[in-house]
Amino acid sequence: MRKNSTRRVTGRVLLTLGCVAATVLSGTAAGAAERLPRTVADTHTGPGFGAGRDGRCVVVYFDLGETLIHTAEDKSIGYMPGAAAHLRALRARHIPVGLITNVPSSWGATDAERAAELKRVVDKDWKDTRPFDWADFGDRIFTPRTEAERKPAPVLWQRAKDAAGGCRVVYQAETDDEIRAGRALGYVTYLVGRRHWPAYMPVRLITALARLPRVP
Repeated sequence: MRKNSTRRVTGRVLLTLGCVAATVLSGTAAGAAERLPRTVADTHTGPGFGAGRDGRCVVVYFDLGETLIHTAEDKSIGYMPGAAAHLRALRARHIPVGLITNVPSSWGATDAERAAELKRVVDKDWKDTRPFDWADFGDRIFTPRTEAERKPAPVLWQRAKDAAGGCRVVYQAETDDEIRAGRALGYVTYLVGRRHWPAYMPVRLITALARLPRVP
């Protein structure tokens, strides 16, 4: 009886992995990301996929608050569980990352000015033993130029997608409305923070997306 049970479990796992792979390769990875079970492990150890052969590439964007960082009741700020490791894994594969996040439009006239103020605000109350590595995000920090551009308005996602230069784009956040907005604009989306699911989209799936042809 135990052997039959083991066979059934193994069969379900193999079937699930096959469905995920087939979905990714068919170009409908957004659906795969939404259904990805906890049994799919991040086992990829290959080279980076920020800008692969034949122009194939992927850029991973995140919301910031309660997606990558958490503000505690005492106003201190630190990494969400698993966030630092996820960013480190993407960095190791040379996969570019960016932020699509709401801040007051009064923080500056440009994305760079608003990003500078965002860094100052976060760093002021940062309590994690590991510093937040702003350098990973470069100039890929998109913030609203006006209050009307605040998420879930589609403007920030569109600007970030345009800046990706035809690379496939991923968006990870903790709220359903943002996930829906990103998906509507062609992002492969992943809702973080769900019980019994990986904290973030497995890097194995992200690297699979980078092997697909460039977005037309």
